[in-house]
Amino acid sequence: MGSSASPMLIDANDRDGKVGEEDAFLEFVEYARSVLSSEDKLEFDGMVDDNTGPGWSWIVSRILRCCITYSSGVTAAILLSELSQAWNEHQRAGASRRPQCAVQLKRKHRRTRLSNTVTIDSIYEKNFLSANSILEAVVVNVFVLPGTNIFMLSLGDIWSSSTIDLYLHRRYYDLVDSQNGILKQGREIFLTGCCLRTMTEGSGYPRLLPTEYLVILLDEDQDEDAMLLGAQFCSDSFSSISLDAFKDGTSYSFYARIESIGSLELQGKFSSLQRTQITLVDNDGVKINFLLWGEQVILANIFSVGSMLALDRPFIASTIDSSTETVEELCLEYGSATQLYLVPFIHHEEQVCVASTQGRYHGSRMLNALGESQAPTVSQVTLPCDSRGSIDFSHYPFRQFVVDLRDKMSSISLYVVVKDIFRERNTTENIYSLTIEDATGVVSVKLHFVGSWSLGRLGIGNMIYICGLTCYMTTRKRLEVSWFEKDVGSQVVNLSSLPALINSSCLHKLSCLSDLSIKANATHAITCSFSILVICHVRLNQIEHCHVDTRLSHALCGNFVNDRPDGQLECNFCCCTCDKEVIHSFLLKITLADENAKVFAWCTGQTATELLQISPVEFYELPEEEQAMYPSSLENEEFMVAIVNCKREINGLCNGLNLGHDPVMWEITCALKCE
Repeated sequence: MGSSASPMLIDANDRDGKVGEEDAFLEFVEYARSVLSSEDKLEFDGMVDDNTGPGWSWIVSRILRCCITYSSGVTAAILLSELSQAWNEHQRAGASRRPQCAVQLKRKHRRTRLSNTVTIDSIYEKNFLSANSILEAVVVNVFVLPGTNIFMLSLGDIWSSSTIDLYLHRRYYDLVDSQNGILKQGREIFLTGCCLRTMTEGSGYPRLLPTEYLVILLDEDQDEDAMLLGAQFCSDSFSSISLDAFKDGTSYSFYARIESIGSLELQGKFSSLQRTQITLVDNDGVKINFLLWGEQVILANIFSVGSMLALDRPFIASTIDSSTETVEELCLEYGSATQLYLVPFIHHEEQVCVASTQGRYHGSRMLNALGESQAPTVSQVTLPCDSRGSIDFSHYPFRQFVVDLRDKMSSISLYVVVKDIFRERNTTENIYSLTIEDATGVVSVKLHFVGSWSLGRLGIGNMIYICGLTCYMTTRKRLEVSWFEKDVGSQVVNLSSLPALINSSCLHKLSCLSDLSIKANATHAITCSFSILVICHVRLNQIEHCHVDTRLSHALCGNFVNDRPDGQLECNFCCCTCDKEVIHSFLLKITLADENAKVFAWCTGQTATELLQISPVEFYELPEEEQAMYPSSLENEEFMVAIVNCKREINGLCNGLNLGHDPVMWEITCALKCE
């Protein structure tokens, strides 16, 4: 594998005049994807998608995971080996560990995933389950806890390799009869209102506590289900309801289509009781309302317009006091004996046209080297679409761009440059507004954090990979892009500060300082030497000056803190006091030089520590004379550095750092000493 990559790596790192036109990191992503796609010829139990091979975002995430793990750098052979192994495990292990009944369902699964659905794997990952979450599960096994009469269901789903056990609510015990019970292996069910009994020492694995809100899925194409529907649910109609007969003990079973699902309402004098109204239509065209009250309203998340609902023994109520009730004066409710069966409406998957940006920004030089046969020829791809019309782009095979963003898109991944960032002050939540840019445009993203800022230092000009974005149109017809830290798959990686990136020749191209004027928005790895001439006035006159200062910075975000009049320390970036969260840091302004040019740049944090080869605390403790002389000892030391254009076109500010009449447009975001 490594030898086959060598010719491509040589081409990717050559020094001809076209090198500056491409991004080596993106080139390697496309190259790795072509290698894995060519190897991916086998179908694992029918689990391979129409677009064979891993998607663009899957490749990027895996490469960055390796870079974070191996900070000293990676080779093409290491990356391709890791990617190949991970992709094979992704394809094979899921199928081998996933229960066979879930594998069989996956082959024929055409139902749209519900918006509140969580996977069993994610429950184990977070060790948490909210009450309004939905489990779209399949029964793997039914068993009785030894020494008890408690029924348990072992559940799996088509997305997870794990299973989880559920204590079955006693209202469903008659459905697990060994002879005629419908709750048996292979049966699909929807669950909501579940509570998780989390794992504690000596208590075994997490389990789901009993829930009343269980809906059994039926398939009209299956003989067993068709017979059940015909025998139990097709004799009663809404017109046949008699309230007196119901009060005398007559039970009814109805089969009807869900016509509409009303929004959540608040009932009562003090608006404390919740209600949702679902309109049902039977085969005779007669309508009736099915009401959910209080905690029952979460059941509405399971239903979708167009689905067929079978209600066994619903509670029948009169909406008015009358001696002769008509269907218009009756309603159905979810009673203590009610059981629900659902034939879900099959939503068609959305056909998404491949954006024209794929032809313009797909790494043309790399594709030319690979041959036109490797170029993306797909005009459209099929992606899952939920009941609200939001399209899931987590498995979109190509790179996405800012210009491609549209209403009702989720799980979007972008490779972009940070143009601006600040905390929103008009809210008590931790929300930051992040302006990002790629070759196609600029967009603002709202970052929603669970607690405080958690992404470390992130500045203007930094190249980032952000995944887990969602888009929707506001009431004012404005596209809003959001990122939620709590969502599964949400991630932000700052490539500009990754040591492995500038230490891995397969992921960068060497540039000259003279190239920076045409590469203002990219991250570059540069071999250079320093002319630290703090004590040389002549050179200082020519290159302005070299400045080393020690300051306190906020440990969470890496930005400098200020003294408030009341004596407390404040971070202007996080907009909070941070007396107990500060660390010593450098502000270093320094001249970088190579054979062709010189650049005056600044840095802080770990980058400045790496350049100065001393910690801020140690430097601060040196006598003033030694502090002044110290930088001269580093003259002509060689480093690999990453530099970004950090100029902000607002009020003379440079990356939030007010440099006054001394604007420095270049920031060193990462540095490694050359041995």
